[in-house]
Amino acid sequence: MRLITLDDIIDTYAKLNQRGIHFITSKFSVNKIKRAKTAFNHEKIDSSNWWIIPKVKERWNTLITGNKDLDFKDFTVNTILKNKTNLKMLSLGSGNCCHELKFASFNNFDEILCTDISDVLLNNAETISKNKKLDNIKFEVQDANTFSFPEKYYDIVFFRASLHHFKNIESLIGKSVKEALKDDGILIIDEYVGANRLQFPKYQIDAINEAIKLIPKKYRKRYKLNFYKNKVSGSGIIRMKIADPSECIESANILPSIHKHYNTIYEASYGGNILMTTLKDIAHHFLNTNQANEEVLNQLFEFEDIYLKNHPSDFIFGIYEKPNNK
Repeated sequence: MRLITLDDIIDTYAKLNQRGIHFITSKFSVNKIKRAKTAFNHEKIDSSNWWIIPKVKERWNTLITGNKDLDFKDFTVNTILKNKTNLKMLSLGSGNCCHELKFASFNNFDEILCTDISDVLLNNAETISKNKKLDNIKFEVQDANTFSFPEKYYDIVFFRASLHHFKNIESLIGKSVKEALKDDGILIIDEYVGANRLQFPKYQIDAINEAIKLIPKKYRKRYKLNFYKNKVSGSGIIRMKIADPSECIESANILPSIHKHYNTIYEASYGGNILMTTLKDIAHHFLNTNQANEEVLNQLFEFEDIYLKNHPSDFIFGIYEKPNNK
């Protein structure tokens, strides 16, 4: 376990330049919920992460659905939910609700409830839903850790990049969510399931640094900073707890708990072990691709593919059913 690292200092300086002094000072609140909320309570976050890269998104689609132009939402509706109607979905930790809004556009759904601790993001999503005349989606400011789950009410419980922020995973997944699902209900996740608190093992840090060496210097200039990314040391546990007490708090428990309490309908790995950290703060160089930077991305993709042959994926898309379905 790493307590404080050079990456902590660099990341704090980067956040100061990208999000301002108010964001930094907000992390000194003694209230854990308030500190966690500051990480998400913004309509737009100015940063440079792997998820902003179109080619990375195409890679996710390919690994999850087999088609670079087919995302997991269309895939789920066209396969698992085909011909199903009047569905009720609960989304916990919905964030900006972009995925839930897409689900709401399908006729399959009668009711979607989005919950999150960020009122700013939910208010913005509600405005979008009204503009799109979607009357089957609702929004509620609610901490998932204290949510009152109705018994056997939902056809689907959905987590997208949120489950790794929740504590007591075994109880949440094995009891609360399970009891809230109808007998034929399903659990859908699109999640980080890697090391708790991003405490990557040394061999993973070493592999990430090897990947960074594949990137020409001009693509390693950090976003809004005047220095370059040459290597990483990993996140320190102290900064992780201060910056967002909920970040990856029990992420390593997610898959074991799900596999213990549910049957797998569909599960796909899409990596992230190398790409997430390698591209952090330099992803903006790959927003618009050309022959040169696309070749770099392809080398990184191949590097991660080789790594994944011997290590479990840090990110998973999965669809699961309650055991009594059969």
